[in-house]
Formats: sequence, C-alpha cells, structure tokens
Amino acid sequence: MVDTELLVIGAGPYGLSTAALARERGIGTVILGQPMGFWRENMPEAMFLRSGPDWHLDASGVETLEAYLDGRQIRADEVDPIPIGLFLDYADWFRQRKGLDVRPEFVTRLEQSDGRFEATLENGEQILADAVVAAPGIRHYTHFPEWAASLPQGCSAHTCDLVNFDKLAGARVLIVGGRQSAYEWAALILEHGAERIDLVHRHDIPRFERVSWRFVDAHVERTLTVRGYWRNLSKHEQEAIARRFWEVGRLTLEHWLTPRLDSSRITRRPGVHVVKAAGLDRDTLQVTLSDSAQLTVDHIVFACGYRADLSNVPYLRGLTGRVELHDGFPVLDESFQTTLDGLYITGFSATKDFGPFFGFVKGAPAAATLIIRDVLGRTDARRIGATA
Repeated sequence: MVDTELLVIGAGPYGLSTAALARERGIGTVILGQPMGFWRENMPEAMFLRSGPDWHLDASGVETLEAYLDGRQIRADEVDPIPIGLFLDYADWFRQRKGLDVRPEFVTRLEQSDGRFEATLENGEQILADAVVAAPGIRHYTHFPEWAASLPQGCSAHTCDLVNFDKLAGARVLIVGGRQSAYEWAALILEHGAERIDLVHRHDIPRFERVSWRFVDAHVERTLTVRGYWRNLSKHEQEAIARRFWEVGRLTLEHWLTPRLDSSRITRRPGVHVVKAAGLDRDTLQVTLSDSAQLTVDHIVFACGYRADLSNVPYLRGLTGRVELHDGFPVLDESFQTTLDGLYITGFSATKDFGPFFGFVKGAPAAATLIIRDVLGRTDARRIGATA
C-alpha cells in the first residue's frame, strides 16, 4: 500500500499546478489521472483557446507558456489564437520540467478514518494520504435542458462528448446554446460538411470582437494577497465583477469566428427556445421552437455549459455527508479546504467561494499557492509532532 503526505486526484491544469508546487516545497505527493485527459478527449483537436500566452500552470512563475514559446522561438503573434494542441504540448513540457510522474489511475472511492484518507483505485490498489486535493473535471457537471431526457439515444450529445465531427457530414444539426462553444462547434461542424446548422438561443446574437482578459489579473492577485478576497466582497461588488466577466466571456465571442460562420448553411435563431423535440424515426428528430417554427434535424448538440454538483463526482460520494455543500458547490475555507479536514477541492468546483476566474487556467497557479501554503503548515506541524 502506498503511503503519502499528499494525494492529488486529477491531472488537468489545477491538479498539475498543485502537484508541481507541492513537490517543489518538499511535500511527498502522488498525483493520479490522465494528464490533461479532458482536454485531450473532450475538446476538439482543431479548437482554439480564448486566453493568451500569459495564462500558464506554474505557481513559481518559471515554467510558463511564454517560457515554452521563447524556448522554441515562437512569437506570440504566430499563435494567435492559441491552438489547443500547442497548450497540450506545453503541459507535457511542464510535467517533464517539473518531474511529475502522473499515475494514469482513477479513484473509485475516497474515505477518511482516524484523520487519514484512503483512496481505492480501479485496480483495487489503495493509497493512504494525510491530505487530498481533488480537482474534479467539468465532465461531471454537464448541463442539459429537461426535455433532453426524452430524446432517443444516439441522436444528441453535449459539446464535450462531440469532438469528432466526421459523422455529421451531410447532416442537419441543431445547436442549443449561443455562447462560445455553440458558435465554435457550429464553425467546426460546418467545416466538416454539415448540410444545415441551426443555432437556437434565448438571448440576442452575441458580438464578435477581440477582447482582453487582463482585467482578471488583478482579481487573481488579490486572491493571493487578501485572505478571503472574493467571499468578503459585498454582493454588489461580486455582481459587478461577474457582470464584467459575463460581458467579456459570454456576451462577446472571439473575432476569429466571424469568417468561419459566414455561410448560408448556418441560421441563427435568437430569442427562441425549444418547446418540444421528438423522434420521427430512428435517425430523424422533429423540433418545435417557441416561435412556432419546426425543424427536422438529424442531430442535436447541447452547448448548455456546466453546473456544479459535487454529488456527481463518483469517488467523492462516500464523503458527501461530511462535506457541506451550497447549490452543489463545496463550502470552502480561504485555502480551498472543505468542511472535512484535510480535503481540498479546486478548479471549477471552487468558483462559488473564489469567483469565476477559478474555472479557467488563469486561476490554477494561485489556487496551488493557497492550497500548498496550507498543506505545508499541516505537514510541518505533523513532522514536528512526530519528532517531539
């Protein structure tokens, strides 16, 4: 049985960033998961990132994406926008530079007794740990409208489950949603030869402009320097920041999509929603919209985003009675620790207590810093106690 000071479950940006800093600080660490698994398996290989080269994984600020580009003599303007494949190459380089040996194993159950955690893996192996950092992927939080449950199997998918578009060549496709993923998937599906694409969303057609995410920097920095920064803001201040985030990230989509969407095969239907959808036969669906329009489609794509619900994370279900939740999110202290001592949860699951920035790569180094600062205090105290 493996025994470690810290177990990190999840090898996406937040897990890698946290494990790297833990090892740099001398904390015995085991990290489990498929490195950048969600990015590799649930994002299209032709996808582009909305962020710039200043967003990276290194809490120490050394092995950054900009350093990776400099080392390969790649100018930032040569990779604007940044292809997802480039960031994955950077993540591999980061792991190598940090000496992270990620075990491609999955946890099926996590329990705690006598102040220590016991993780059971798919292969039956068990790992004991003093503390655990869980970074659940958003794959656990896919959101669908209620009517989606009545659709026949195989005729619809959430965007994160549709990354190969070859099967949609010649198809009539309905995309439900109107933000970045909806319009980028529309471009990708169009480029793979779809016959017709209808985009349906309740809001107006978004703007397509070049935007700056620099305003996020100050809030992430304050999270590091002001203890409990986000939670101590007034409701009015939180709403103002969230509104700015919404305007940049949701009401405005990337300018580079505009030429890719210029096609008579794409119809945008703002201000409406789906009233009813049912199968006409095994391969065809009839969809009725709120403006009484009817569409015959072959496939429905749900670009409906994600909603946190920690009870959907299988390996945490044995602890949910001991972890306080609010609206599906874990209740966290200023160091990302849950109400169960020694269990930290980071990434998208932490956005209620730390702000929307922590659902993006930008927040990974800051989250790692706060978590490891706290874990290091626990570890030092335990080591001192053991030698006393």
